[in-house]
Amino acid sequence: MALQPAWYSTQLRAELALRNRSYARGRTHVESYGSAPVIVYAPEYPADEDPSAGTPPEHPADKDPSAGTPPEGGRHGNFFDAAYGAIVAHAEWMRRFDKVHAQAARSLPKPQFEPDRRWRELDSCMSSDALLMNIFCTPGVAESAAVRNALGVDTEAVPIFGWKARVPLANGRSDRTEIDMRFGSLLVEAKLTEVGFQSRAAAIVESYRDFDAVFDRDLLPRTEIATTRRMQASEFPENESQELESLVGDPSSFSSVETSFRAPGEAGYASYQLIRGVLAAHAAQCSFCMLHDERRPDLREEWFQVMAAVRNAELRVRLKVLTWQEIAAFLPAALQEFLDLKYGIAAPGQTSRRTPEDDHFDLP
Repeated sequence: MALQPAWYSTQLRAELALRNRSYARGRTHVESYGSAPVIVYAPEYPADEDPSAGTPPEHPADKDPSAGTPPEGGRHGNFFDAAYGAIVAHAEWMRRFDKVHAQAARSLPKPQFEPDRRWRELDSCMSSDALLMNIFCTPGVAESAAVRNALGVDTEAVPIFGWKARVPLANGRSDRTEIDMRFGSLLVEAKLTEVGFQSRAAAIVESYRDFDAVFDRDLLPRTEIATTRRMQASEFPENESQELESLVGDPSSFSSVETSFRAPGEAGYASYQLIRGVLAAHAAQCSFCMLHDERRPDLREEWFQVMAAVRNAELRVRLKVLTWQEIAAFLPAALQEFLDLKYGIAAPGQTSRRTPEDDHFDLP
């Protein structure tokens, strides 16, 4: 039986929202509008004080000096202190904060503490990119032999976030594919609460130069790409369904509900991000890893479908899957505690710590 991505995503989002509602106390943040609020954090500077916020919960860095100290520019509630300090000091990493939150205008209140600031994607507690940077920007993690062995990276390297893969197209050009992280010879697609891996029209996916050399297209997961708007019955050409013909004669005599239909979708491929990631790995002679949460078996199932369609055995052995939980086992203790408190991510064999809000949510 196929797993339901939306169900697993919704469950994980609910848990992260509860955990961050507790974690955010005493930290600069807002909650999004809507019935399922998302916690969105903002940078905190040394002069920031909010007496009404109460005392923040103990932070792992407060009791473990190896976790690093907040940078001179302050801290950021969505980030581990040592990781944020490293990000602020690294211009290329800091550019990831340029990405504005796509739903900021509609879903998020304006920050009262800094009215001119625009919310960024990395501010959200649901951001997989923020989680990725929390781990790999923490000093010592990328240099760790245990972490590199777990990922299959054989040399020390500085992580590159938002790496431009420039996957070749059949017309001699290249696309603008952005890989979440390149770590030496490894490309990483990171996921947390996203429903899936997007879908694209067949013509777009099949336009890659090496598509048929890499994949057996008949084995790839297919889907139907919905049209961008609903169409009136009178807009349908004559060769559409006969069920609509009685309405085409005089559309004005019917209500908008009766005459509004979804046009037939366009054939496409599911798991587009994984397909282009494999193509990027093939072109760059790299490995490719899908990094996800163990509470998302649906994502793992989608990845296995794509892996099964890869023709070349040598490329197939360079494709891998890991969970955040598996990576957590090799991280510094203070970072492990941060991930446990904020994300519910605990190393295999360990039980994640519960928060006060967990009593209202049936955590696994």
